[in-house]
Amino acid sequence: MKKLLLPLALILVAGVSVAQAADTKTAAKADTKTAATAKAPALKAHVIEGEVVSADATAKTITVKVNGEDKTAPVHGKAVAHLASLKAGEKVSLTCMDNDKGEHQYVSAIKVEKAPAAAKEPAKGTTKKSSK
Repeated sequence: MKKLLLPLALILVAGVSVAQAADTKTAAKADTKTAATAKAPALKAHVIEGEVVSADATAKTITVKVNGEDKTAPVHGKAVAHLASLKAGEKVSLTCMDNDKGEHQYVSAIKVEKAPAAAKEPAKGTTKKSSK
């Protein structure tokens, strides 16, 4: 019986140490995930309207004139696909993502505004002239 007691005690100690190591790894992974989500800044979206000055699909940037000022911003996501088709002078609505401080981070969506229909001219017809 004494011969069986020593190996049994060693197995018990080894089991406890393995369980302790597994708990430490799980806790470390949970802390890493919590820290990663806590560090991610909360972004807020807003829409601005302006006129395209230039669009660079290679650099993934767009320059837009807003209230008389040229502003350049990086473009992310699906909005990058629209850069190649944009032309200078087009009116656009941009969905911009801002950080908590209100600083522009990037453009997430681009919508080209349709040009307003030209005002209809009065039909040319015969006008009655009064004779005097």
